[in-house]
Amino acid sequence: MFDIDAVRKTFTTSDGVKLSYLEAGKGQPFVMIPGWSQTADQWHHQINHFSKKYRVLALDMRGHGESEKPGHGYRIYRLSKDVKEFIEGLDLQNAILMGHSMGCSVLWGLYDLYGASRVSKFVFVDEPAYLSSNPTLSPEGLVQAGAIFTPEAAFSTAVALAADADGSVTTGFVSGMFTPECPKDIVQKSIALNFKFPRDKAAQLVIDHVHNDWRDVMARITVPALCIGGRASFVPWTCVVWQAEQIPNGQHEIFEANEGGSHFMFMENPQKFNARVEQFLN
Repeated sequence: MFDIDAVRKTFTTSDGVKLSYLEAGKGQPFVMIPGWSQTADQWHHQINHFSKKYRVLALDMRGHGESEKPGHGYRIYRLSKDVKEFIEGLDLQNAILMGHSMGCSVLWGLYDLYGASRVSKFVFVDEPAYLSSNPTLSPEGLVQAGAIFTPEAAFSTAVALAADADGSVTTGFVSGMFTPECPKDIVQKSIALNFKFPRDKAAQLVIDHVHNDWRDVMARITVPALCIGGRASFVPWTCVVWQAEQIPNGQHEIFEANEGGSHFMFMENPQKFNARVEQFLN
């Protein structure tokens, strides 16, 4: 669907699920984790660019993209364990890990459970630390969290997704994650990739995803991390800055609206995105 110079391979998890991933290049491992309902293909600009210097591995999480779609395991911590097994199974050392959207939560879960073993740096792209506006949160806590759902909206969204027979809910949801200036073919291709994740499983994962609070993980991250947000994203850019400020060796970059600063800034403005990530890695 996108022009990607990579080889597709598979890895089998401890519970027997075949995960599909794209691999290109040689050198230090650079693992890319897409967001909820997204696929490895959406990292196409980054795969083609960074594979000139790194061994890039872009993973389709269980149920997503070309990976197997089992009837179990649609929880963040299971996805985190899948990534741990993937890194250890391929014996990756000194790996750079980059997550987008829910992919950040998967990496925060990985760090929370297993620490920074085999990890040299993190790149976190446009994800709140806590998606739900829990009514027990203080005003300050809400700013830190970057919440984008009320608890009621999270459940109603999941119900709508599970019943999304004509695809209109998914189409509307994903379309709003790009700036109006983004070429329509990119938006349409991204929407099409979402449907590779069965809608009932996508709905199930949303409920678990939204109700995890990762704020206490940030200050414990011991390796350098770059946090990237967008001024025009539905994720509040202020929470991305807050995350970077909590991480002892944290940096942040906020894309302006006229720089393609949406939830998918790495697709809308890959030149700036790749240059900023490269600056961080160097």
